[in-house]
Amino acid sequence: MAQKATIYKVELSVSDMDRHYYETHKLTVAKHPSETDERLMVRLVAFALNAHEHLEMTKGLSTDDEPDIWQKSLSGELDVWVALGLPSEKVMRQSCSKAGKVVIYPYGGRTAEMWWDKVKNSTTRFDNLQVVCFPEADTAALAKLASRAMKIQVNIQDGQVMVSADEGIVYVTPIEWKGAA
Repeated sequence: MAQKATIYKVELSVSDMDRHYYETHKLTVAKHPSETDERLMVRLVAFALNAHEHLEMTKGLSTDDEPDIWQKSLSGELDVWVALGLPSEKVMRQSCSKAGKVVIYPYGGRTAEMWWDKVKNSTTRFDNLQVVCFPEADTAALAKLASRAMKIQVNIQDGQVMVSADEGIVYVTPIEWKGAA
């Protein structure tokens, strides 16, 4: 019998001093059976970094043609496409043709670095693509904050991210590998 997704209730308060965005999002997040706590928390930090009133979690791992997070315009166009992990060149190309802005958040230490070395030359033609890596130590620490009911405060200032939850505080230092034009 197939395992079902585990539901997480998240109250995500975002204070983004860089973008002047201050809002609390009540999210119901389905964690796919194959998804780790680390990936779940990376998803939440990616959501906070791109927070907007129209930003939404998608079906994620269970759907091949959707990103992990997206933002659609009022008329239904894809404004922002946010993906986690190490997508193929084909997936990046398709994503960049579908959305106005594409942000990829690779993580996983050396594996992510090897992926980037392989694909970075093919990404130069995409002006709407941004690639921001999360250091392995940061994402491992984030995983320890995961619980089924979370109240998370994310403070963003000068590109630095502080994530606090009941279980503690984690500082995340995103590394921009490719900026959007």
